[in-house]
Amino acid sequence: MTPARPATDPLAQLLQGTWIDPDSGRATGVAIAAIAIEDHLRGREAECVAALGLGRRLAVVSDVTTHRVLGARLERALAPLARIDSVVLPLHVHADMAAVATVRAATAGADALIAAGSGTINDLAKFTAATDGKPFAVFPTAPSMNGYTSANAAITVDGHKKTLPAALARGVFIDLEVLAAAPPRMIRAGLGDSLCRSTAQVDWLLSHYLLGTAYREAPFALLAQDEPALLGAPEALLAGDLAALRALARTLVLSGIGMTLCGGSYPASQGEHLISHYVDMRAPAGRAEFLHGEQVAVATLTMARIQEALLAGPPPALRASAVDLPALQRHFGAEVGAACWSDFAPKRLDAAGAAALSARAAAQWPALRRHAAAIFVPTATLAAVMRRAGGPTSAADIGVDAAFYAGAVRHARFLRDRFTFLDLADDAGLLTDPFLA
Repeated sequence: MTPARPATDPLAQLLQGTWIDPDSGRATGVAIAAIAIEDHLRGREAECVAALGLGRRLAVVSDVTTHRVLGARLERALAPLARIDSVVLPLHVHADMAAVATVRAATAGADALIAAGSGTINDLAKFTAATDGKPFAVFPTAPSMNGYTSANAAITVDGHKKTLPAALARGVFIDLEVLAAAPPRMIRAGLGDSLCRSTAQVDWLLSHYLLGTAYREAPFALLAQDEPALLGAPEALLAGDLAALRALARTLVLSGIGMTLCGGSYPASQGEHLISHYVDMRAPAGRAEFLHGEQVAVATLTMARIQEALLAGPPPALRASAVDLPALQRHFGAEVGAACWSDFAPKRLDAAGAAALSARAAAQWPALRRHAAAIFVPTATLAAVMRRAGGPTSAADIGVDAAFYAGAVRHARFLRDRFTFLDLADDAGLLTDPFLA
């Protein structure tokens, strides 16, 4: 039986449109019709989907593994409700434009898409749904990432991993018994993707204090009830404890909603995700497959070390950025290098800009340090949580050597226009060996 949630449960309030946004003081909701996080949903699949009014022809999108785990069951359950197009993608399919084209062709006649899967399957289905103007719902097969309730998708375009607008799910239906049976690595990956709340929030604060970019407390307030339980007993996740998995599932769902409320991935994707994206884009040939959350866990520890060290010291003195377009094209190749330059150029510092930002940092450093101290999770705590769950904590644990990983940390800032502690450390000449491992 699903335990009763407190009257102040933010997820229930969001679905009712009564959650009070701490930034505006106004009642706020989310444009998702239904979110279920239940001990099991077997026998209730058609009931869940029927309430959404998705149409009479539904495409169930899975891959070979998730079709066996849940997709086939879902197709059988929905058959009395609608005509079912079974779209089963190959193992190890990547979320790139070629796979998007495949999914679009296979779902062309459907009224709506339903994903039975996790990260890649979810991204492909919701990006296809947005491209073709169709509704979308998801039945997750693993608690491996926080994208089930976000309105963006990680899609690789011409070798450049991008976060692109996607359809917001009409319904998210989580069967905890299915999640409990997921491979342990996928459960650890969800924990890893959740750890970055602290580093992402501090990176966002940095941009807010130094550049004046918009910042919101709302996405982090959503997580406040569940994060302590998640970090307090990570071992329980791997023991099939449904209460622990519920805390993880809620954290992932609420993190995704936080992104949706903010109109972007700012509260959940900052420097640590840029490092992970670089690894995805540039990993050596023949490297084993690693999950997004595994990479994010390791990159989160790197970002936490950088943030902890810089915030413990005086305001950094910045210098002009030395990198130019030819340098990026030499490193990334002509096409991807040009795309990186387009994202990096707006935050590139000339001498005057470096002097102005140094002065701004000096003025804002005490306030930034106080604010960050109130919400920062120490590096040692984050590392202990991952170790207790048996998760990755080093570059070697995600299949790359120290030299490659150091390059990832040094070059990740060029992948997006987001200003993070990677930019601050590099332009201050402080992105040095202790932080690159």
